[in-house]
Amino acid sequence: MLLELKRIAVPPGQRVLLHDVSWQEFETILGELGEHRAARIAYDNGILEIMTPLPDHERTKETISDFVKALLEELDIEFCPLGSTTFKNQEMSKGIEPDNCFYIKNEAIVRGKDRIDLTVDPPPDLALEIDVTSRTHPNIYEALGVPELWRFEKGKLQINLLQNGNYVVSDTSLNFLNLPLVEVIPQFLSQSKMLGRNKVMKAFRCWVREQL
Repeated sequence: MLLELKRIAVPPGQRVLLHDVSWQEFETILGELGEHRAARIAYDNGILEIMTPLPDHERTKETISDFVKALLEELDIEFCPLGSTTFKNQEMSKGIEPDNCFYIKNEAIVRGKDRIDLTVDPPPDLALEIDVTSRTHPNIYEALGVPELWRFEKGKLQINLLQNGNYVVSDTSLNFLNLPLVEVIPQFLSQSKMLGRNKVMKAFRCWVREQL
């Protein structure tokens, strides 16, 4: 398996699916890939997906993540961003690396921890996925119990809230109630591509303050 994996080159924007991957093989592959890499993984009941993002994907991820951080800072809410940390649960036979994720309501529980163990620790309060192409991803987040999943695809932001074990599309966020983020974030993101990051971040912070 590892020899075959080393022969696989995943071009940016493409993904590779490996079938019948045991949990032990999954763990071994994670160790072989290492933590410092561009590729993202998703594991669901024996199916392993390896995806390498495009530069535009990464720019969008960083900008939307900056919007989330600005919201939390302006609202004076403590948080812990954990990027593409690998979240996995052997009993559920699932694992995922989000584009970014945030501990917000449960920040104090994981504060200072070097490792997150979902058998004892809560999942992140908010996960972010850009240009989602795999249908398994929402299922994995649902199974791991992530309360809120943001999916940004084709210029649109979709907020999914976990209700009775399943995601339901919502106009508002659990963490940023009453703010029209589904409309506003794509607008500011579009502006950032023309005006530059700093100008748009300042404008976004001003908009947040006006809402308070």
